[in-house]
Amino acid sequence: MIKVLLIDDEAIILEGLKKVVDWAGFGCEVVAVAQNAADGTAAIRAHQPQIVFTDIKMPDQDGLTMLAGVKSEFPSMEITVLTGYRDFDYAQEAIRLGVTRLLLKPSKMDEINEAMHAMTENLRASGVQCSETEEEDKPAGSFLVREAVQFMESRYADKITLQDVADHCYVSQWHLSKLLNRHMEKSFYDVLNEIRIKKAQQLLSDPKLKVGDIGERVGYCDPGHFARTFKKITGMSACEYRNGIR
Repeated sequence: MIKVLLIDDEAIILEGLKKVVDWAGFGCEVVAVAQNAADGTAAIRAHQPQIVFTDIKMPDQDGLTMLAGVKSEFPSMEITVLTGYRDFDYAQEAIRLGVTRLLLKPSKMDEINEAMHAMTENLRASGVQCSETEEEDKPAGSFLVREAVQFMESRYADKITLQDVADHCYVSQWHLSKLLNRHMEKSFYDVLNEIRIKKAQQLLSDPKLKVGDIGERVGYCDPGHFARTFKKITGMSACEYRNGIR
């Protein structure tokens, strides 16, 4: 049986999908449901479904990032989006990330059945039903790397970890680390340190700010760590850099 997972913040839609679709007729079974993106991605890792029906406009959730995370980490997974969000650019991005079908709510039964037929046929044609390939979905991977870097740029002053960024991108730490290495040829800490030092360089142009205070502002609690990292990345000390600006 092909495993199916349903994600939607509206319980009535989840119950409706479970009841109205002839899952067994398609050789499928619903193995789990979830009502938000975080629980949905956790359920995906736990149950390893081959088909996912999901909304992408849930409260306080970034649906596109969730889609990119799922398609990047599980590239052979078939996804149909059910959404009431009528935005062409948003829909185009979802399709570019690799969804099989995008259906507007309220969806008609023949549309859902057509999506099921397309997804099950894709799975059978590819021969992927019980395991995921290692092949990376490039559009989704690129999307996630940009999202991860933007998140680090907005939170560089905090004590953020690889897990924090992975959670934001709805992927595992291992997968995010692999993406950063593949797309940027850098580790998570290399990327974060470069963001922090770039910001420190900007702050060093203000002579009123002490070097030690600048290090703390960009996320380094230990002045020695800041000094070593700054010199490693720029080839000079923070004081030398400031003097060069002058």
